[in-house]
Amino acid sequence: MTTNVFTNLRSVAVPVSDQDRTKTLLESLGFTVAMDAELQPGFRWIEMQLPSAATTISLVTTGAELPTGIDTGIRLETADARAAQAAVVSAGLDAGELLDWPGVPLMFSFLDLDGNRFYVSETSGS
Repeated sequence: MTTNVFTNLRSVAVPVSDQDRTKTLLESLGFTVAMDAELQPGFRWIEMQLPSAATTISLVTTGAELPTGIDTGIRLETADARAAQAAVVSAGLDAGELLDWPGVPLMFSFLDLDGNRFYVSETSGS
C-alpha cells in the first residue's frame, strides 16, 4: 500500500538578482503576487502565481549557493504558443524558436532577465 506523504507542490524557487525587476516582469506576463513579505531582516520572499495555478514561483535573491542563469525546469502552459512567444519577446526576453513538430504541442523556451531558462508549451487540444 502506497502512502501519499506529500499532497501538493506549493512553490518552485528561482534565484534572481533583482526581485522587484523580476516581479514587474512576471506581472507583465500575467502573474500576480501571492505573497510578498520580509520574513526576517534582509530576507524577502515573493511568490508569483498564475490565475489558474496552485503552484507558485518564488523569487529569491541570488547568492553563492544559489546562482542565477540556471535551467529552472519549469514548464508553463499557454493556450497560444505563438502569442506567448510574441509576449515574451515584447517583454524584452530572449525567446527560443517555436518548435512545431508533428503530433506534439507547439513549444519554446525563454531566458528571464538573469538568464534563467523557462519552457512553454501549448495546452493539448489547442
